[in-house]
Amino acid sequence: MSSNSSAENGKYPKMSMSPKEYQAFAKTREPSRSIFTNCLKAFLFGGMICLIGQGIQELFIHLMGMSKEDASNPTVAVLILISVILTSLGVYDKIAQWAGAGTAVPVTGFANSMCSAALEHRSEGLVLGVGANMFKLAGSVIVFGTVAAFFVGIAHLLLGTNGGH
Repeated sequence: MSSNSSAENGKYPKMSMSPKEYQAFAKTREPSRSIFTNCLKAFLFGGMICLIGQGIQELFIHLMGMSKEDASNPTVAVLILISVILTSLGVYDKIAQWAGAGTAVPVTGFANSMCSAALEHRSEGLVLGVGANMFKLAGSVIVFGTVAAFFVGIAHLLLGTNGGH
């Protein structure tokens, strides 16, 4: 008995589709996505993250007696900590599957990305695994932020605006 494939021995018809035909076929099998529902989920969950952040800031202001400005840094640190803990437990990714872009709120989304990269490459060692792969992501963000700040500074200088001072 030869080791012919199922298509060769007549059990299944031979399928040969062009890439265009395959894409059309795949599109008919693709589950429909409601843009309105996805936007609503992202808006609600992103808003919830911001609401939690505001609640944390209010706790720092009222319970610790901090000013609004003094409470902002520890608020960001707590949001980052919560994001990293949820990512480490595998919860943040499940939330992200449901909420979509709503989990990309800058502080929590970036913390999730950094933590995910660190967890994924931890078996390769601290420097070449965690450090190198974590900062592949962070490097582009830092460069973009620095370049954007440079151009905003140049615009500020050329326009002569002083920000209301």
